[in-house]
Amino acid sequence: MDAVAHPERHHGATAAAPTGPFRTVPYGELPAAVEAFLRAPDRTPVPVPAEERPELADCVARAAPLYSGTHLPRPVETGILLGAEDLPAGVAELVRPLARTWVPERDLAAEAPRAAHPGGVLLVGAYRWLTLEAVRELLLSTYRGPAHALSLLSGRDGTAVAWNAAKQYAVPSPGVEAVGLFTDTDRPAPAPGVRVFDDRDFDRAETDIQAEILDTAWRRVVFQGHGKDDSVNLGDYTVCGLSPAAAPRPGLLGPRCAYGLPCYKPEDKLVPLHRVSAVEVVLSACNSGPLADLALYDPKYQLLLNALDGPARTVVSAVSVHDSDRPENSAWMAAATSGADSVDTLNASLAGSHPYPAFLRFGLPAVPERPAPRPVPSEHRPDPLLLTTGTRLNALLGSDLLGPHNRLRPRLTKLARKVDQWVARPTQLADRSAAEIRASLNADLQSLDHVLARQIAEEPETDVMNYPAHFGDRSRLDPAVREVTCHCGRPAQEFTRRGLLPQVLDTVCAVCMRCGDVTFRVPDAPRLLAHAADEVPRDGELRVRAALTAARPGPVRLGLFVPTYLRQDAVVEPPAARVRVGAGLTRDVFFRVRFRPETAPQAYYFTVYAVQDLAVSTARRHFGVVPARN
Repeated sequence: MDAVAHPERHHGATAAAPTGPFRTVPYGELPAAVEAFLRAPDRTPVPVPAEERPELADCVARAAPLYSGTHLPRPVETGILLGAEDLPAGVAELVRPLARTWVPERDLAAEAPRAAHPGGVLLVGAYRWLTLEAVRELLLSTYRGPAHALSLLSGRDGTAVAWNAAKQYAVPSPGVEAVGLFTDTDRPAPAPGVRVFDDRDFDRAETDIQAEILDTAWRRVVFQGHGKDDSVNLGDYTVCGLSPAAAPRPGLLGPRCAYGLPCYKPEDKLVPLHRVSAVEVVLSACNSGPLADLALYDPKYQLLLNALDGPARTVVSAVSVHDSDRPENSAWMAAATSGADSVDTLNASLAGSHPYPAFLRFGLPAVPERPAPRPVPSEHRPDPLLLTTGTRLNALLGSDLLGPHNRLRPRLTKLARKVDQWVARPTQLADRSAAEIRASLNADLQSLDHVLARQIAEEPETDVMNYPAHFGDRSRLDPAVREVTCHCGRPAQEFTRRGLLPQVLDTVCAVCMRCGDVTFRVPDAPRLLAHAADEVPRDGELRVRAALTAARPGPVRLGLFVPTYLRQDAVVEPPAARVRVGAGLTRDVFFRVRFRPETAPQAYYFTVYAVQDLAVSTARRHFGVVPARN
């Protein structure tokens, strides 16, 4: 994306005599002014050496309404000053209270292993000193360390560093409460206390996004869209990094406007970032805040430096590329209304997507007004039931097991679309909680299990009951064999056939030398054994005990059927059963098969089946009908 140029526009506050918590002073007076401020930091305006810098003086005036006073903030544990020769006299003294201990610049590399301990590290220095070589080890070592591990104070030069240091002493005004999210890549659900604008708002002619941004006093605001170090796209609106005062540096690359070409976006819809009245600005676009030797464009056009020039006490920017999406937006909205730190929240949310820090914090870490749980880095591990369901749906719909006109196909297809959405990272981590997804999935599974069990009861030869043969023909035999006990009491062998294609499920079979293939199931499905007498009179009743061991807690549907040629002479009671079983626990479920006097004496079999989570387990038992006994 190219950078942008724009005419100066009159939105928000205009330049005025500094008021509130700041006062501008000449460079030469800064040391004495800092000394006076630190003697009474709760009653004295913090000095800013901006009298010779009209563009910074304008930002000081713009910042005044955002803050109600000054105080000493909670310091981080360790401070390191980079490039002290670039800083005006008095700046080192101004930043000293921001860290408990200050170590020499030469010890920067040595701080990397120590930074894993609580307390945090603060780097202070002009932007040109923030190079990859200088801070890489510290940056990576603090990434997965404690919360608030690394903070920075910087600016395009020493005067801008002094301005950003001064803002750390400012107390946000209680009247500044607006929280905003402007996103061109997401349509997040509304969140209490957050004003959300997405691509639909950007396209509405009646909505002036530029005015919404510039005419609001924001407590915290996020700009999320495609971009790089010079701009963030919000539809036709563009957050622009061009400084009206900084001089370009010969030999450095610039965007189109640096060469006299028109902007690639409508110039009347540009948002000059330094004019945004916000206590915290989050630039959620790739490369919105690269280190000095990673930047593509001349510092005159860089978003990060433009934001640091402005009123924001805290600027959050992306040091490189990242996959920020719905989860990060939702996590940030929750953090913004609870007072939690933005960088800790965003980096924790992205910890499962890439192994490096996405965002850097320029400013001291946020101290929540009320304790909030620290974000847990997500490794994007959806509910195992969700993954199991997806695997079974893939097999049922992707193989030829179910005929093209099977009544289950439309409903299975609908659930497959849901599972695909639920397992995706944006939905899994943001749109709905894990508990909500689990509840909805359970409801769908129970409904489908009911339909599937009813189909089997109505027609035991239904497509799905052929799964052992269908999947087995497309499998290889796992050489591992386990010895189990058949329901007849004899030894049996249990083995697994491994599917050769993604849509072919593994199948587990137990075979008894006397009874044959007595049980079938797929992995993580209920286990079944069927116990009954070996013989029953032809006018008698066969009592069947089905021993059910569930793979997970929840409802299981069971039924029993006899061969087609026996159905006219036998009645099964109850025709179906629904029970709840704890995971790994065995429960007995009883059936009765009553026979008519006309039943022919011979050997028969019955099959008990259990349905849970779209998986069917079966157990077959042989028995004999003998002549009635007087």
